[in-house]
Amino acid sequence: MSLLLAAAALALSLAACGERAPEPEIKPPAPPISARGNPARELDGMRRHVPVDVEITPLPMARVENFDRTRERAYPMQPPTIPHSIDGYQVDLNSNRCMLCHARSAAASFQAPPVSVTHYMDRDDQFLAEVSPRRYFCVQCHVVQTDAQPLVANGFMDIDAVLRSERPQ
Repeated sequence: MSLLLAAAALALSLAACGERAPEPEIKPPAPPISARGNPARELDGMRRHVPVDVEITPLPMARVENFDRTRERAYPMQPPTIPHSIDGYQVDLNSNRCMLCHARSAAASFQAPPVSVTHYMDRDDQFLAEVSPRRYFCVQCHVVQTDAQPLVANGFMDIDAVLRSERPQ
């Protein structure tokens, strides 16, 4: 009986050898997928979808908004923006032009918001007589606002807007 099974298996394998499976088709690698065409020639929205090897005319320089009004903040503890031009302001190890108006002792006479008390605290929450060296360079956190249009889409929603959208109507 086992001899009969072995003979049948041999017959089947010999029959299968005559019919080979088709060779797999070898394809060249596909180019990278891009919604706009050849990604090797295009970068992104910051170049306004102009190929990298083409020189484009730059956008006009954005103008600083000089409204001297306090802007709404998008999240708690967000540093306020600078509502005026700071061209020519000296902020270095020897001088901080911002403190001329925003120091707590001078803010009232210049009608400027005083620097937050947190700027007078060291990393151990101890109060200092002068602005903390960690908070001395204002523009590392505070930025001037301009009339420039966003280069990329932004769907940011502050927490209040998120909570309102999730609340049943």
